[in-house]
Amino acid sequence: MIAFPCQLRGWRLLLGALLLLWLPPVTAQTTDSLPKLNLDQPLRPDFTGSWEKDFTRSDSWDTELDRLIRIRQEAYDRMRRGNAGDIGLNQGPALIGSSRGGANLVDLARLAEYITRQTTMTIAQTRFEVRIEREGDAALICGIEDGVITSFSSEHGTEICGWDRQQLIFQVRLPDELLITYRFTLSSDRQSLNLLVSVSSHGGDPFNLRQAYTRYTAPADEFNCTQTLSRGRVCSQVSPL
Repeated sequence: MIAFPCQLRGWRLLLGALLLLWLPPVTAQTTDSLPKLNLDQPLRPDFTGSWEKDFTRSDSWDTELDRLIRIRQEAYDRMRRGNAGDIGLNQGPALIGSSRGGANLVDLARLAEYITRQTTMTIAQTRFEVRIEREGDAALICGIEDGVITSFSSEHGTEICGWDRQQLIFQVRLPDELLITYRFTLSSDRQSLNLLVSVSSHGGDPFNLRQAYTRYTAPADEFNCTQTLSRGRVCSQVSPL
């Protein structure tokens, strides 16, 4: 009775040694299979810089509107030729209307033109967030982490953002089921920035407007402005060096 615990401990030691023999050895191949950080292609592209619109490579809202109306007209003409005997097709197509009760195509096109009215943008980026400053409009701010981020929410609308691989995406949902999507893409040489703006209403087909920007050196700010509680925004001219 006294020797039984010693025998039990002996069996436990023997089983432990056998388990160590059965485990696969840690080889150099196992270590090399671990993911490595690629410094040539970072997790997030760096959008930092001053950007100026390239009008030669950007869509014009009225040209894009004419193109979409022409496409709808051609589709309607094909439908009429295939259904020549159907009743009601001689009433004319709703070329610029919405089939779901939302804003018509012209309204969406004008809104997209207004959204992309800025000729310059300034983007600041840190390890934690991207901040896109647009003159006369609210800044677009998003984090660097994965997943959908809610950057703004109120009774007036919501704004979410996130990353689709190397693309930065913002979605702004406004009352009356109006949805605005921004999609930013940086070129491989980091000298060009592409922005795709999509505007849709009530889940209908979106109006898309593509804008191209090139990097430029912004002039130094001549004024230093601070926000105060008593006098509001106060600016003073910066003395030249």
